[in-house]
Amino acid sequence: MSNLMQEMAAKAARPQQQQRVIGVPGQPDELTLTETRSQTIVGPVTFKLSNLDVRGLGNNPADPANSQYIIAEDEYFIASVDVEFNKTPLTELLMCLGTRINISFGLEGYGIRAAEVDLSATKLTEKGVYVYHVETMPTRPSDQGMPFGLYGIGAVATVGPVENPCTTKIWGHGYIERVLLQVYPAGQE
Repeated sequence: MSNLMQEMAAKAARPQQQQRVIGVPGQPDELTLTETRSQTIVGPVTFKLSNLDVRGLGNNPADPANSQYIIAEDEYFIASVDVEFNKTPLTELLMCLGTRINISFGLEGYGIRAAEVDLSATKLTEKGVYVYHVETMPTRPSDQGMPFGLYGIGAVATVGPVENPCTTKIWGHGYIERVLLQVYPAGQE
């Protein structure tokens, strides 16, 4: 008999060192004698972007039937998005540590006179809070060098680092798009 075959026969003759222990339904089963750490205790951290929005803040729209997505060049507006985190022990810790959520809103104009503008908004996470509404400071198209026209808006999220002495690296990126904003010349109400 060859050495390989003898080794395989000896292995088969030995009693199994691992015994499967059936645990609680919905929990991963455990292996005895080999398990030294849990891989599921803290869980993954995920987040979802939703409700990308932009709205004019003026009180005098060109037409009362106009939507919030049609604004004058001299009218203030804000862009916003919602960020929702899952609930795991690690997420709970990162929320408590004050993790920075940075949203970069990209406004891309259509046409020959088009402008490309980036607006940013930042929020710090808080203990026990898993849903955040992040919005820009009010600004006007004229202040941003946005001539009248149509603009597509998307948002890029960067989550991390935390804002305390135990700083971490950036641990997440996300993207959501497209809301359209129409800017018309001021004084044409």
